[in-house]
Amino acid sequence: MSAFDHLSSLDLAALVASRVCHDIISPVGAITNGLEVLDEEGNEDMADFAMDLIRKSARQASAKLQFARIAFGAAGSAGSEIDLGDAQTVASGFMENEKSDLEWLLPRLLLPKNQVKLILNLLLMVNQCVPRGGTVTVAMEGDAEAPLFIVAAKGKTVRVPAIVKDTISGQLPERIDAHSVQPIYTVLLANEAGLKLEISQDDESFTCVARRDS
Repeated sequence: MSAFDHLSSLDLAALVASRVCHDIISPVGAITNGLEVLDEEGNEDMADFAMDLIRKSARQASAKLQFARIAFGAAGSAGSEIDLGDAQTVASGFMENEKSDLEWLLPRLLLPKNQVKLILNLLLMVNQCVPRGGTVTVAMEGDAEAPLFIVAAKGKTVRVPAIVKDTISGQLPERIDAHSVQPIYTVLLANEAGLKLEISQDDESFTCVARRDS
């Protein structure tokens, strides 16, 4: 039995929704600020700055929402598959606004949607472990029938939050909230996909592997 089995589907949905809202509040708020500047009379010198802010923030909000649609959303009917090319597109858009570069080394395949959602959530989780930037690599060994996914981050500063380590090892975090729900959701996705998560870390890298749970 998973340590997270007591978390109801309603609570999980509410926490994931809070996480998504948290991610897009900043760019949407910046759009609002830019529009307020444009509405101010006699502030023509700031108009170009405001328009640049609005354009940039709108792109960020769109990228985050497109990413969340696949990473957290239904993305099709039960049992459906997702093209890894579509996952690459939303991952690349999301990472354009992050400090790290993305290396996407996956072949273009159709995979069960929970596996694709897992890959994107591993990307989210690993990316936060290099707060000053670096390179996040998404790779795969095996084939569609027996995949092994490898998501790794390399950077000068590697900081793995305790909540990530505890959650991957099956321990309950001290608090289950919008901040901690993403690693929990990742573990639940792995369980649903029949995959086991393993992590490793050294001074300049953090790696998470999802392999068949035999």
